[in-house]
Amino acid sequence: MEKNRGMSRRFKDNTLVVASHNPGKVREIGDLLDPFGVTLISAAELGLPEPIEDGLTFQANAIIKAKSAAERSSLPSLADDSGLAVTALGGQPGIYSARWAGTGKNFQTAMQRVERELGDASDRTAQFICALALAWPDGQVEVFEGKINGSLVWPPRGQKGFGYDPMFLPNGYAETFGEMDPPQKHEISHRADAFQQLVDGCFRHD
Repeated sequence: MEKNRGMSRRFKDNTLVVASHNPGKVREIGDLLDPFGVTLISAAELGLPEPIEDGLTFQANAIIKAKSAAERSSLPSLADDSGLAVTALGGQPGIYSARWAGTGKNFQTAMQRVERELGDASDRTAQFICALALAWPDGQVEVFEGKINGSLVWPPRGQKGFGYDPMFLPNGYAETFGEMDPPQKHEISHRADAFQQLVDGCFRHD
């Protein structure tokens, strides 16, 4: 059963698999869930294979990853599928954000491709989108989606964060995600938005 509205299933376990092989993503998720005292294990630590992400939306791909990890580990599993959606590129790279970085996960190359394809476009607005799927071994899944609006800068700025962070300037701020200290980014990011929904739906028991 998959749902993303109404009453959500409460998380009552002690251990949660983070269905990701991306160290930066695992670290951010760990920071966001730290207050709840949950023991996190990454899919990489468990040696779980990365499933084929053939969904057409962020939510669909997050569900694929979460369900695969839950089935293989017999533990509740949390997956994140996120990416950059550039307005002038019709929402690209979107769900293909990681693929634009190639097999070596070289996001400098990916950012250069975004800039190259933008060319002289005057519209440099973009969104970061994050879908979170929390799956249990019995097949139930809860899904949440967060977004943040901003614009793209060139050249990239900052060495913090990961992925496209150095070229994304969130609306209302003077620093890119690549320049922000992690606590500040965690307060406003697309992942923080999705996590707030996840926490309110599944982790707060009051």
